[in-house]
Amino acid sequence: MDIQLLCSWERHEKLPEKYERPESDRPRLWEVCDWDNVPIIDMGCEERGRIVKEVGEACKSYGFFQVINHGVSKELVEKMIGVGKHFFELPLEEKLKFYSDDPSKTVRLSTSFNVRKEQFHNWRDYLRLHCYPLSNYSPHWPSNPPSFREIVSEYCMEVRKLGYRIEELISESLGLEKEYIREALGEQGQHMAINCYPPCPQPELTYGLPGHTDPNALTILLQDLHVAGLQVLKDGNWLAVNPHPNAFVINIGDQLQALSNGVYKSVWHRAVVNVDNPRLSVASFLCPCDDALITPAPPLTQNAHGPAPIYRPFTYAEYYNTFWSRNLDQQHCLELFKNHPP
Repeated sequence: MDIQLLCSWERHEKLPEKYERPESDRPRLWEVCDWDNVPIIDMGCEERGRIVKEVGEACKSYGFFQVINHGVSKELVEKMIGVGKHFFELPLEEKLKFYSDDPSKTVRLSTSFNVRKEQFHNWRDYLRLHCYPLSNYSPHWPSNPPSFREIVSEYCMEVRKLGYRIEELISESLGLEKEYIREALGEQGQHMAINCYPPCPQPELTYGLPGHTDPNALTILLQDLHVAGLQVLKDGNWLAVNPHPNAFVINIGDQLQALSNGVYKSVWHRAVVNVDNPRLSVASFLCPCDDALITPAPPLTQNAHGPAPIYRPFTYAEYYNTFWSRNLDQQHCLELFKNHPP
């Protein structure tokens, strides 16, 4: 088995050929601007109507926002970042116990995105975990570092609570009942990706992750506070989303774009890498249950003067399998699920 985990390499002076993108598909970092007016929503605000309005505006205009005063303690966030870094600093033989390039594995360490199919690799290693129900999955997680299971379990529970709160706000912002999204998605699955982006000798030639949307319903991203890397596509331009203290980045996934009948956008985003410093991020994903039937919410399409449903009904399992059968940076997967015009 030829395994090349980036986090176990010595530093390279030159980017290996299989990571070097063609000139037409490079990040053009000199064109990226810092985005100073990223929507930041205070979840501690006592005016729920104000929060609902801000969430709706952010979902419609940007497809993402940041939240502060979100209820997840700063101490737990710091522990989560620390245990993630500790895992990637383990000896190679310890990490390889979890290596797999099979996306069906519920616990797997891998590299790039889809090493079986892609032509060019991405400058990223990641540990992907299924997280719900915890009792089914956490016993199979790494036991080294010794605190890994305890810290990650607590973090998963708190992030899930936050995700439910945000889904309620999104439902209300669409004019739906508060519980609509949660009921439509069924008993939601939960995944996590702990991403490690080592220092890269030529960051202008490659990506940590190229531009993509997320196939799930909702993503809750914990950024490295000291090293930027997240960029979002807005009005045809890539903009850098610099880390904000004690904040999570929230982005709408493909399933909520479909459920909102395209009113809310699943944001295109990417990760770039750094020549000097490693970067770690923790992405948590809330996903519909496999047999949840995803379709535009009827209250948004049944008005006589309202828009017709853009997307045909599909199960999440069908969507997820389609997503993983493709390259990450291909055409938006949702395009394959649109209704054909009469």
